Amino acid sequence: MSKKILVFFSLILFGNSIYSQNTISGKIISQKPISFSGIHIHIGQKISSSDDAGNYSINNLPNGATKIFISHLGYQSIDTVIDLRGNLKIDFKLKLSTTKLHEVVIQQKNISSTKSVAEQQIKLETIEKHSNQSLGDVLKEVAGISSLKTGNTVVKPIINGLYGSRVPVINNNVKLEDQQWGTEHAPNFDVNAANKITVIKGASGLQYGGDAIGGLVIIEPMSVKKDTLFGKTILNLDSNGRGGSVSSSIHKGNDLGWSWNALTTLKYIGDKEAANYVLSNSGNQEANFSGDIKYAAKKYNATAFYSYYKSVIGILSASHIGNVNDLYLSINKKVPSIINDFTHNIQNPKQDVQHHIAKFNFNYYLNESAFLSFQYAFQFNKRLEYDVRRGDYKNIAALDLDLKTNTLNIDYKKTGHDWNFKSGLSAATQNNYANPATEIVPLIPNYDKIDFGAYGIASYNISDSFSVDGGLRYDFSKIEATKYYQKSTWDKRGYNETFPEFIIREDRTQTQWLSKPSFTFHNISASTGFHKELKNSWDIFTNVSFASRNPNPSEFFSDGLHHSTGVIELGDLNLNKEQSTKLSVTVQKKSNDFSFEINPYINNIQNYIFLKPVGFETTIRGAFPVYEYQQTNARLLGIDLQTHWDITNQWQHSFSMAYVNGKDRILSEPLIDMPPVILNNKIRYLKREWHELILELKNEMIFRQNQFPDNNFYTNIIQDGEFISVLVDISTPPPAYNLLHFYSEMKFNTFKKSTTTIAFSVQNIFNVSYRDYLNRQRLFANEIGRSFQIQLKFNY
Repeated sequence: MSKKILVFFSLILFGNSIYSQNTISGKIISQKPISFSGIHIHIGQKISSSDDAGNYSINNLPNGATKIFISHLGYQSIDTVIDLRGNLKIDFKLKLSTTKLHEVVIQQKNISSTKSVAEQQIKLETIEKHSNQSLGDVLKEVAGISSLKTGNTVVKPIINGLYGSRVPVINNNVKLEDQQWGTEHAPNFDVNAANKITVIKGASGLQYGGDAIGGLVIIEPMSVKKDTLFGKTILNLDSNGRGGSVSSSIHKGNDLGWSWNALTTLKYIGDKEAANYVLSNSGNQEANFSGDIKYAAKKYNATAFYSYYKSVIGILSASHIGNVNDLYLSINKKVPSIINDFTHNIQNPKQDVQHHIAKFNFNYYLNESAFLSFQYAFQFNKRLEYDVRRGDYKNIAALDLDLKTNTLNIDYKKTGHDWNFKSGLSAATQNNYANPATEIVPLIPNYDKIDFGAYGIASYNISDSFSVDGGLRYDFSKIEATKYYQKSTWDKRGYNETFPEFIIREDRTQTQWLSKPSFTFHNISASTGFHKELKNSWDIFTNVSFASRNPNPSEFFSDGLHHSTGVIELGDLNLNKEQSTKLSVTVQKKSNDFSFEINPYINNIQNYIFLKPVGFETTIRGAFPVYEYQQTNARLLGIDLQTHWDITNQWQHSFSMAYVNGKDRILSEPLIDMPPVILNNKIRYLKREWHELILELKNEMIFRQNQFPDNNFYTNIIQDGEFISVLVDISTPPPAYNLLHFYSEMKFNTFKKSTTTIAFSVQNIFNVSYRDYLNRQRLFANEIGRSFQIQLKFNY
């Protein structure tokens, strides 16, 4: 179909009118001689650049109000509106920018090609407030995002009720591969390394993969293109944990030539405390570094990047129980079975994790509207999980995994006056090695995985107020593992009938099969939608996406005790890939003093994989709950709402609400681990004349989750010397709770070219005792109590 036919069809369908076509031309001049090549000129929906002499021309512009926006690095932007009635010649003069030092950072443009999804962005100001916390804690600032936790340190984001490998994390254009399959594996990322975080709800970010059933978290580092050198140091102190962190970064920018960035973070926190007792062995320690060096020319740029993440995380001692009596008593008495004096020492059980990323990126600009990108990345993840072991095994990890991932991406992007197009190829190899020196059957076996993908995404501006986009992606994946299975387990699960070809031989004891499971997947993912600008600053976004996600290694192969969390997990070779169809609508209203956004959605997932508690098992190392990966057909229906109101120049109010209802369509019962209703209210007072004074009061209301499956079970415990049958209630969610938080900050000009920000905050002001339904350790202990925090930030 030709462009004229497409435009004609679109005009008939959406009732657009054809206007007269005009030309705007002229010249860009400046206060001092510069190269004018590359100056960005936006007129209406048209995009162009000036030549070396500053001349520009844009054709086919309709009559009426036309917005003109001109930008160039180091100069003030020109933003105006004219009433266009014919051809026009107009010149513009650029003026040097005089922004303050801490504002010279040029934010990277939105790297997504999707226009039919309203993306949520977390700005640097919010990231810095959470400098001492995790990525999951920062993301909770966005409506519709909650967190799945193991204790108070291991925090995974949940987007619209989905988590884990359904929510890929993209760090500096690299998809994190850090054994993220586990519910108790937090993303291995230092939040201080982020300059901007973008959340895409749903599977519309096809350039990053087709398995983002829940959504995407895209993390962009600082990008400085002005010729300058500056730095920042943030010091955090926290009363709860009696520790803190320090993060320091330095940045050398340049428009052309060499530029570089470097950042390091150290964190040292002891045992956290609930309202009435110490959460023994809940401290954590981190040592992180990231840096890059870049060379930029007019036609190309090349960047080398490296990051190192090291974290030691204590696992609550009370979550490792000796027998079913301990679990029953812990649930009913509401007090941890182990409460020791405060310490900064981290004992077993614990996690010890390292993550390395090395990346090289090369971008070549074919012309002013097209570029080609090449990227290679290597990731190495070292995960050690320590159980409470005795004797010679005390200091030997119970789980020792090495995960190596190589990825290659080639992308092409072309920008026209009314359209954008992006396509690319990706390939990846991955190897997981389970060290046998643990002398324990590994939870995850040795495996090799190969991935290949290809995608194409296009967007088209039908008019100044209406745009459509669509994309298609194909993914090939093959995984092959080497694993021993007990013959009794193999027969019980029916593998002898469904997968006889996987068996290689018997082991020496003739009680196990050595198997080589192998699976191949071919997946198609797609997304389409539109964005319509309405009158009075209203916008509507509509998107339909289809995505497929393969079972991950944990879901396929888990077979034993997950030592860092005290849970026995069982995978299933019979699992099929998940297939999601999601419809999402977002309505926005933005004005000078009020913004409003509402986002209803429905997500139908065929073969939804979930981890279900199925009982209890006593081993030589203690008694542990047993969880099993199962599948069903699921429906997730929800709505996110957020508002922001500038009441006056000094007073602001923000509100957010999130609700999701997850249903098992086969059993007609609620899904497990669905977030309850969450309401957030925040009132802010700003007094710029008083050293940029900010005072904030935030109310966080978490309702009780009334929709949950009943997975309780009966067991026998010893009471008064006799066995009695009791109900072990592992399903009933805890009561609702209401928290109040305070935050304040002031800025001071300490030296000629530097500022100091002092912030003081109180979390959980009233020291409320509560438990979180989405915390895996809620059966054993309360959440943390009141916390006083001081932050010092130095910009220089």
